[in-house]
Amino acid sequence: MSTFDFTNIQKRPKEEVLALEWLETNGLGGYASGTLLECHTRRYHGMLIATLEMPQGRFVLLSKFEDAIRCGAHDYYFSCHQYPGFFFPEHDPLARDFFNDFYPVYLYRAKAAQVRKSIMLVYGENRLLIRYEMLKCPSRSLLIIKPLLAFRSHHALSHRNDYLRDSISLVKGGFVAAPYEGMPALIFQSSRKAGFHADPTWLERFEYAEERNRGYDWMEDLFQPGIWEIPLQEGQEVFISVGLLPYNGPLRNMFVKEQRRRVLEIGRCERLAMEWDDNMEWDDNKERENLRNLYLAADKFLITRADGHPAIIAGYPWFDQWGRDTLIALPGLTFCCGKLDEGIAILADLARQERNGLLPNFFDSNGCPSGYNSVDTPLWYFWAIQQMLDYTGRMDVVHDVHWPVMKNILKRFITGTVYEISMQDNGLLRAGTSETNLTWMDATVHGRPVTSRWGYPVEVNALWYNALCFARDLAIQFEDHELEFEMIIARLRRAFQLVFWIPSGGYLGDVFTEGWLDKSIRPNQIMAVALPHSPLEPHQRESVVRIVEQYLLTPVGLRTLAPAEPNYKGYYQGDTVARDGAYHQGSVWPWLIGPFGEAYLRVSNDREAATTFLILWIHGFLRRHLPEAGIGMVSELFDGDKPHHPGGCIAQAWSVAELIRLCEILKRDKRK
Repeated sequence: MSTFDFTNIQKRPKEEVLALEWLETNGLGGYASGTLLECHTRRYHGMLIATLEMPQGRFVLLSKFEDAIRCGAHDYYFSCHQYPGFFFPEHDPLARDFFNDFYPVYLYRAKAAQVRKSIMLVYGENRLLIRYEMLKCPSRSLLIIKPLLAFRSHHALSHRNDYLRDSISLVKGGFVAAPYEGMPALIFQSSRKAGFHADPTWLERFEYAEERNRGYDWMEDLFQPGIWEIPLQEGQEVFISVGLLPYNGPLRNMFVKEQRRRVLEIGRCERLAMEWDDNMEWDDNKERENLRNLYLAADKFLITRADGHPAIIAGYPWFDQWGRDTLIALPGLTFCCGKLDEGIAILADLARQERNGLLPNFFDSNGCPSGYNSVDTPLWYFWAIQQMLDYTGRMDVVHDVHWPVMKNILKRFITGTVYEISMQDNGLLRAGTSETNLTWMDATVHGRPVTSRWGYPVEVNALWYNALCFARDLAIQFEDHELEFEMIIARLRRAFQLVFWIPSGGYLGDVFTEGWLDKSIRPNQIMAVALPHSPLEPHQRESVVRIVEQYLLTPVGLRTLAPAEPNYKGYYQGDTVARDGAYHQGSVWPWLIGPFGEAYLRVSNDREAATTFLILWIHGFLRRHLPEAGIGMVSELFDGDKPHHPGGCIAQAWSVAELIRLCEILKRDKRK
């Protein structure tokens, strides 16, 4: 049974179908993505986007197939394109139904023909597999395939040029295209005898509506090396492979092998969903199915780099490996999903990257750090270790691998390090200048921070307090007396309450800068309640959660700013400047439901009622969101105003991870 069924696609409004996107990943950072109408709307859509070592990065190699079935004198096209002023093909789209469970599947109908197309990427390899099944077709039908090549960074666009090499090499079962020097060749193979006709042609001015809406360049030229013609009869199938290496065995065997791997993976995720007790307020089996899909989504972000190390992609399609995102997403994607070894390895790899008390904020595709400009990333590292201990109990790993790194971070923060990060006499942590963005609210417009948070950010100091308390407990256990914690912790707790607490409002200010406290109601304050060690009094914690729930909680996550605040932006839309101006100024971020849920449980006088409330919130969110935007995934953010349309990237690691972590917390709670 398919989880996501979209029937009668051709009868739905075109705008609706173009807004629904599917995503395939290969465990290497590569992916394939497109819309339900098979019309690209983003530069990031493509059938084979591969992570390469040379040149380094992710590259759109095969943009798409312009595929069709020829019945008699008529060609009926499966895929669609938007050109200036017209939509191709002129006939109605053939895609009747779309299914997505093991992989994306299209069902096409054209008069006397009915074709099913299945799309998958092979795990651990830069290879696309497509299966065409002729369920019904006239005799002497032809499958026509025109590959459209891009061979460019997934952040760029290709245009007609004189550098492209249009020569094609024929090989057994297909052909090889190597359009650019310094780029890998692409090998096309068919499981059936096919005729290839060289027809080197540039197809120009494909329009990508989403790029235009986002304020970027939005027209592209693609190169067609030739035309494949494959005779097929009713009941027959053909397998197409597109990869960087040839495959010498039957393509059907490779397809079946990958299919079996996915069946096993789905079974593992179903078992995780089944671990919930029978009294978990299920409406029907759909709720359990949605949980299974949430666990399935987690796998798309776990990759193996070229150096063999596991890593986490921050989001698809345009994000790479980020330090902060990795640490926040790591517990949900690994420990909560039973992938303990991967989580331990990723955390150890990050520890090796520590410099001057900081951890890298960005990595390139090969895992090399390229930015140490985040004050909270090393503090989230302490929290991730706490999570690792909670799920694995591996105190030996903490002592041998992480304790020296943790101590060095603390020392550098206490005495001072780059970006003016240092502990003050009252124990509070100060960071940055008016020109820097060192917290997760890091959007800029014209080189200036949109949400200026230099000085003393509230969540940074909550994380700082938690890190010091955790380190104190470890030092006692390890009998390590090098650092003195108690006096710092006591001073910090007093200063935190004195500086951030607003008695008249019953909540925490967001950032203290040069004697002035920003009293905007933001979600960052929830960290002071959600973290294992809190610097607040019990009544303060309860009040913070109540204020956040009242002003920031929505059906899709927490707003980044209360609607009544003067700088609030209710919609995340428009060009880059408009979007960045709303990024943390009211937009809703689903990852924040993790810390909110944890805080909500901690202050509740009726734990069972609180658990039920959060379970129903998760059910409502998954029921609403999984079939929209990135199908089966969780988006980066949503509009602050109703109806809370999704925005940003279609698949965000910490959005998925924090939902899973909250599910695991609730699962434990129910068992107790």
